[in-house]
Amino acid sequence: MATILGANTLSSGYDVANSCRFNDDDSAYMHITRGSAGNQRTFTISMWIKRCKTGSSTVYFFASGADNNASFSMHFNSDQLEVWEYKSSAYQFRLKPKFKFTDVSAWYHVVVAVDTTQATDTNRVKFYINGTQYTDFDTTNWPSQNYDTYVNDDAKHWLGKYTDQSAYYDGYLAEVVVLDGTAANATSFGEFDSSSPNVWKPIDVSGLTFGTNGFYLDFEDSSNLGNDANGGTDWTEVNLAAADQSTDTCTNNFAVCNSLDSFSTGGTFSDGNVITQSTTSNRGIFTATFGVSTGKWYWEIKTSASAGTHASDEWNYIGVSNLPASNTDNILGTSGTDTNKVYEYAIHGYDGDFYNNGDQGTYAASFTTGDILGIFLDLDNNRIYWSKNGQWADGSGNSDEADPNGYKSVTDPASTPGGFYFPAWGDGGSNMNKTWQLNFGGTPGFSVSSGNADPNGYGNFEYPTEGGYALCSKNLAEFG
Repeated sequence: MATILGANTLSSGYDVANSCRFNDDDSAYMHITRGSAGNQRTFTISMWIKRCKTGSSTVYFFASGADNNASFSMHFNSDQLEVWEYKSSAYQFRLKPKFKFTDVSAWYHVVVAVDTTQATDTNRVKFYINGTQYTDFDTTNWPSQNYDTYVNDDAKHWLGKYTDQSAYYDGYLAEVVVLDGTAANATSFGEFDSSSPNVWKPIDVSGLTFGTNGFYLDFEDSSNLGNDANGGTDWTEVNLAAADQSTDTCTNNFAVCNSLDSFSTGGTFSDGNVITQSTTSNRGIFTATFGVSTGKWYWEIKTSASAGTHASDEWNYIGVSNLPASNTDNILGTSGTDTNKVYEYAIHGYDGDFYNNGDQGTYAASFTTGDILGIFLDLDNNRIYWSKNGQWADGSGNSDEADPNGYKSVTDPASTPGGFYFPAWGDGGSNMNKTWQLNFGGTPGFSVSSGNADPNGYGNFEYPTEGGYALCSKNLAEFG
């Protein structure tokens, strides 16, 4: 099977500019109702998907039909893609490939091609995942020949939820296409990279034949995310805003919080995994989806206090760790290297002290609710810097460049278990309910007013620094 478009990919050729973030906590979705029916027997659905949550819950992202008693649905069921049509109190067809979508750090491409006019039942619905057709199923109930689905009819179509039910998608979608009247294979929407033949990447779809009710959502108009780039009727957005347009796409994948890796019982993740929250019952340690071993990298974190006995004290710890949060059992920066083989570097919000594997020392001013922390990790020289609201530690003032005297040394990643450092953040213990709003450049977890990007023009940061690159796949392929 083709590799998913992950962290270390420099995509060449066609670029996808934007995706749309769907936050289930906002009950965000789009819908459209056609005035007349198109081809309900032959069609193709294609989209790029970056998930934010995994697990056994059923997660819906595309549906058509008036309600759950008469509907077509595409969704994840226990992390497997499932497609069904339900009508007359029975499944008219139901198919579920065995492949599991369990990576929250990467983009997947999904194509479902339907042609119920085919004489052979197994040819009536075809699944393509990252360019490869899947024929290995856990569930196989094929549609009858010449069956009319709810897709392309004059009923309501939904993106990001399941019909009239309160079942919402949580994640990113890009390049959402439906072809009315054509059952196309994956090569109509993507291709294998000539330099990396196991990597599947998107191609320009604007020249395809969309048919009567076909459409193309490219999400490039932040004021109208439901715009049909094919020129058809626009979709109606519900609980989606301009801030839900993202530059985190299938051709430039940005870091987010790794919702599969945290040391926080009941910790929550939202807004496309760029906002994380611990609970009052347990301290929290969280990491990003991308680790780095070389290069110069920059990201921002805005701190908030939600509740708890020590909320106003801002017992935040922000820095980096060489191991996933689930491999540690202590406060970020306080683990000992000899015991746990953990290499962590963090500063403490309460007093600005620097913590390094259990050692503590004076470093910077304290930070509190509403402050934006900038982190500059220079692994060409094995140094780390912190800034608060644009002012770098050790007196550089409001400067675009990290103070050369304000760094702390880090152990060469090659000398640590794993060989990488991950952005990391957390709080100091129980009775603290903290919220962190992250900005790795693709989808800020807080409002950014500056419009400044990194030196390659990627990302959107409030206080970028010279030489500090956003944690995205194009930068990682070039510098990582």
